[in-house]
Amino acid sequence: MIRTAPPRPAAPAAPRRSRAALAGTLAALPLLAVAGCGIQPTSVPVDAGAAPSRVACVLPDDGPRTPAPRHTVVRVYLVCGSRVSPVQRSVRLPAGRADVAGALLETLSDEPGPRERAAGFASQVPPELEVGPGTRTDPPGTLRLSTAPSGLPPFALAQIVCTFAETEAGAPQEGTVVLAGPADAPVPEPPRRIACTTELRNSPDAADRAGTPVGS
Repeated sequence: MIRTAPPRPAAPAAPRRSRAALAGTLAALPLLAVAGCGIQPTSVPVDAGAAPSRVACVLPDDGPRTPAPRHTVVRVYLVCGSRVSPVQRSVRLPAGRADVAGALLETLSDEPGPRERAAGFASQVPPELEVGPGTRTDPPGTLRLSTAPSGLPPFALAQIVCTFAETEAGAPQEGTVVLAGPADAPVPEPPRRIACTTELRNSPDAADRAGTPVGS
């Protein structure tokens, strides 16, 4: 008779951990690591603030500028980041408000030079834009653009307003300019007096809504 050995008792099974317990352990590991570094964990999102700007919006100070013969050093406004800021340029200014405005408009539409580009400056003034005097029925000092002010890019309008307002192209009221579009437009816009305010310089997107309509 062949005797068989009694079966050995099975080794006790290791306790199985639930998925929820395992997930809880894994989730706690980062907190333990943070606590080990002496940093208090937080469940509140931390606002680190806006990323620092990489453009200076200021040209290097290389001393007083000497204008070219029969030129004048003027402040013109260019786009830099989310605002318009002034730079100095040497411009030949003719006589007469409308002609001064034309010379300034021409330099505004020029591509910024290497120093200006390196500092973050650009221009949105269309190169084909023209300016002329107002009509006989317009308020004194009105300048008419070949494109209605409301049809220009807001940043370009802010550049024009602030550049004109600080020169002989501005209106008799200091710091303002009276602009209108073509007089022969199907629906001509009334002239508007626009001031170069801090708000306009810092928020050019609102330029197309800035200003006050003025009559003759």
